[in-house]
Amino acid sequence: MKVIYFHQHFSTPKGSTGTRSYELSRHLLTRGHQVTIVCGSYGMGETGLSQPFVGGRRHGTVDGIEIIEFDLAYSNVDGFMKRSMTFVKFALRSIGLALTEKYDLLFATSTPLTAGIPGIFARWLRGKPFVFEVRDLWPELPRAMGAIRNPLVLSAISALEWSSYRSAHRLVGLSPGIVEGIARRGVSRECITLVPNGCDLGIFASGVQPWRPSEVHTNDLMALFAGTHGMANGLDAVLNVAAELKHRGRDDIKLLLIGQGKFKASLQARAADEGLNNVVFQDPVNKVKLAGLMASADLGLQILANIPAFYYGTSPNKFFDYIAAGLPVLNNYPGWLADMIIEYRCGFVVPPDNPFAFADALEEAAADRDELKAMGQRSRALAEKQFDRTKLADLWVDWLSVTKANFTG
Repeated sequence: MKVIYFHQHFSTPKGSTGTRSYELSRHLLTRGHQVTIVCGSYGMGETGLSQPFVGGRRHGTVDGIEIIEFDLAYSNVDGFMKRSMTFVKFALRSIGLALTEKYDLLFATSTPLTAGIPGIFARWLRGKPFVFEVRDLWPELPRAMGAIRNPLVLSAISALEWSSYRSAHRLVGLSPGIVEGIARRGVSRECITLVPNGCDLGIFASGVQPWRPSEVHTNDLMALFAGTHGMANGLDAVLNVAAELKHRGRDDIKLLLIGQGKFKASLQARAADEGLNNVVFQDPVNKVKLAGLMASADLGLQILANIPAFYYGTSPNKFFDYIAAGLPVLNNYPGWLADMIIEYRCGFVVPPDNPFAFADALEEAAADRDELKAMGQRSRALAEKQFDRTKLADLWVDWLSVTKANFTG
């Protein structure tokens, strides 16, 4: 089976963003299939291609994966209109490939939602099997965040969502809430499967080189957030607890924020204005260096803005990296991840928008390092039992194979 795989923000492990598409593509190869990734140039990604663009794109093979990269730069710090235009340009160029390339099945993953457009054309104009992966529910999430308020734009997004879901032969949801959201749009449950983000157990295994930023001392409790500094992440909650910890005189607890995003500069400015030297900002690093950083951390921070749509409708990469690294997780909102943390006793769950409970949990972690270590061991056990990337990749490949067998010819 030859798969054409559309993911605008694709990256190999040499980048500083999620590598789900890379790992799944590699697994396709091990199962005897072929795959072509179609992507753009993501600011925190690394496709592995380095030759100049010709005619707006470049092409090559990286780790056995055929890659077509469009010369469409994208960054999380771009404004709404610039990002929207980049999404549209990627979709339009992708249509051409969907209609001309030789392949057996088209797979597209959001975000952005416009990634589904080439699949719609492939399904209805070429009769190709189409599988659509939903990483976030649109327009539910941007509406809930207030990121998009224009009713015409929201209606257009809703129409595209419906068209993508109903055009796809089968769908993949990354969280229980996403699966429910797809079903609410009238898609048969038999056509939807859950394949959450997985844990790269090999990358985060023992043998990595631990390291800490110079601002964090050896005996400090280091709580780490690794991810985008954007509207959805609600990282003012981390600065709020930093202020509370300063008030309590707990300079031995350091909060490390690693990543980039539109809100990073304002967070840094606020930390400087308030003298929050217990907050340390770090630029993004690739997965190998991230594994070393997590090996030295004491706690992973799973932080999101307090928006009910997030509770069951997200599948954050960072959570799965934390548990793969054997880190206890502190979660500041309810939902399916919070439920797992409680069930497996692998961290702390605190109420949203409550810096006092947040600070209490960090002090509890600092006070009992033995229990913290035991929590970390239970995190790793959870990663191995339920979220081994290899096992989940097998489920994903099987889903594609069944789709191709059922809907070809």
